[in-house]
Amino acid sequence: MEQLNQLRRRLREEKISYHVVKNTLMKLASKGTELEKLRDYFEGPTGDCHLLWRPYPLGKDLSRVHKIPTCLEIKVGLIQGKVTTPQEVKSLATMPSREVLMAQVLGGIQMPGGQLAGVIQNALQQVPGVIQARVDQLAKIESGE
Repeated sequence: MEQLNQLRRRLREEKISYHVVKNTLMKLASKGTELEKLRDYFEGPTGDCHLLWRPYPLGKDLSRVHKIPTCLEIKVGLIQGKVTTPQEVKSLATMPSREVLMAQVLGGIQMPGGQLAGVIQNALQQVPGVIQARVDQLAKIESGE
């Protein structure tokens, strides 16, 4: 029970709704909604978590608690209307945060441009040396050496 209370506190901090629900009421309430896809999973003890905007913290928090085997079992997930397996829900826990993903994408976009700039800069730095070598070569030819 203490583990469940810790989970509830953590979820509340992340503004995630968590409720233990009666399966028969959940089946009735889900008719005509996206939750109807989960109808077959409303068996045995059922807890219902809702997070409208960011699925990342929910997967992270549930997987932390899931490491404690007696606490809870993730039966199924519903992400953007798609029924997902428990493994997919758990995989959210291993994903980097949105900010880290954005930084990685921007780094990937920026890297080729930086490499191109380095190549161009290197080529431009070599041009004066090539010109000076040609001038020296022409000077040798003129002086008759």
